[in-house]
Amino acid sequence: MTYDFDVPITRKGTGCIKYDRRPELDPFWVADMDFASAPEIIEALHRRVDHGIFGYAQAHEGLNEAIDLYLAAQRGVKVPREQILHLGGLVPALSLAGRAFCQAGEALMTCTPVYPPFIGVHHDGPAALLTVDHVEIDGRHEFDWAAMEAAVTPQTKVFLLCNPQNPLGRVFSKEEVTRLARFCANHHLVLVSDEIHCDLVLDTEKTPHFSALELPDELRQHTITLLSPSKTWNIAGLGYAFAVIPDDSIRRKFGAQRGHTLSEINALSYYAAEAAYRHGEPWRQQLLAYLRGNRAELDAFVAKRMPSIQVVPGEATYLAWLDARGMGVDNPAQHFEKKAGLFLSDGAFFGWPGWIRFNFGCPRARMLEGLEKMAKAL
Repeated sequence: MTYDFDVPITRKGTGCIKYDRRPELDPFWVADMDFASAPEIIEALHRRVDHGIFGYAQAHEGLNEAIDLYLAAQRGVKVPREQILHLGGLVPALSLAGRAFCQAGEALMTCTPVYPPFIGVHHDGPAALLTVDHVEIDGRHEFDWAAMEAAVTPQTKVFLLCNPQNPLGRVFSKEEVTRLARFCANHHLVLVSDEIHCDLVLDTEKTPHFSALELPDELRQHTITLLSPSKTWNIAGLGYAFAVIPDDSIRRKFGAQRGHTLSEINALSYYAAEAAYRHGEPWRQQLLAYLRGNRAELDAFVAKRMPSIQVVPGEATYLAWLDARGMGVDNPAQHFEKKAGLFLSDGAFFGWPGWIRFNFGCPRARMLEGLEKMAKAL
């Protein structure tokens, strides 16, 4: 089957955050796509809706089997069922990790720029926050190992990793992830690896994704790996994710923090996740081909029409990270809001003012319209 990603779909007025939070603006901000999800997922939801009863739900055997198949095919690992915790999303998992492993006076650590909740979830508990900037080496953003060693303290208890990295689009190599895991082990940190974008690597031969699940046993025991079909198959609004936690003690501490604060996972999301993992691969491959085309068009457009903006090379996701400091304005996102009516993600929320994030997960014609508005506003 061939899927058409060029079809425009009206989303304004449907109660979606992307279009209805600021309906007067043209949105290229929050990380969801303007594509209908895979037909197999929609069909699975219809079948579940036709059942007619939507009581409290739990992961059914079909989902468990689909996760087993997915982890074996895409990550090359077999995970015992007891190591998997089902969740209603990954941001709550970041918060749970901070509350589970940090007491008052202790700290979370992460590298910036990074998805905003990474630098906000410490407020949910008693933890402090340590951040270290990624450093650009030969045109590629990497970990600043020396700065990380200088920043970490005995009071640091958790490291939050985003891999593939949002917003940089980096796919960290096996060597980088292993070195980071050893850094965490040496300093007695729990490594929380958010891998929500791992199925959106644009060139898996050039930059294969290396999961924390693939680490050597002695390093993997100190990890929490967070996964979800939500970004890849555009089902974020259904709210499903899962954590893989090999160590029983870490798993129990993490799970205990859920308490009574997290809502039940909804009955539909389990079936959408099963369909994504079991039947969604053909759709995903065509999506990746389309996104590669969008990314190439975006890079060429910015280079030709917006010389004051530099594009960070992207290896994954449908999010472009743009260095707009050359524009000479205090707030580039605000500039494009006022001059072009665009809603873009402000780099300040990721820890790097002067940068912007542009979502190109949309029909190509729409993406080019947004880029044209940016060019005219310059």
